[in-house]
Amino acid sequence: MAISKELLDILACPKCKGDIYLNEAGDGLICDNCKLLYEIKDDIPIMLIDEAKPLDT
Repeated sequence: MAISKELLDILACPKCKGDIYLNEAGDGLICDNCKLLYEIKDDIPIMLIDEAKPLDT
């Protein structure tokens, strides 16, 4: 089961409160402002700043 569109519409980056979107693989949420990837594990987005992974530039 993937993350619902309704959930994606209300989620925001916990660091900058900006928009996030699902990555191409469907296993993480990306914040372009902070250059962070929030992983999705067992269909649950891990929205903790300390757990986020920096994006490769």
